Amino acid sequence: MTRKAPVLDIEGAATIALKALTFLAEDMPRLGRFLALTGIGPSELAAGAATAGMQAAVLDHLLSDESLLLLFSAQAGLQPQQIGYAHALLAREQHLRGDH
Repeated sequence: MTRKAPVLDIEGAATIALKALTFLAEDMPRLGRFLALTGIGPSELAAGAATAGMQAAVLDHLLSDESLLLLFSAQAGLQPQQIGYAHALLAREQHLRGDH
């Protein structure tokens, strides 16, 4: 009998995104690259970390770099596709709330 993976909800997606943000913040070159590519400033990052928009941006960044995605997934004990699912949920939430 195979076990189904738990269904991912918005809280679970936010948790994954915050883990991803911590992963980026633990390494200054990683964080610096994220900030440079997104145009987000450190104060904007801090102020928006709890928003679906910022969380979706963090996951989008990981999804755009396969080696970074795989490194984070392995470190967090997640399947890479879970990052994609979390991103989709957060992007939808951002759209519904107008959360930028």
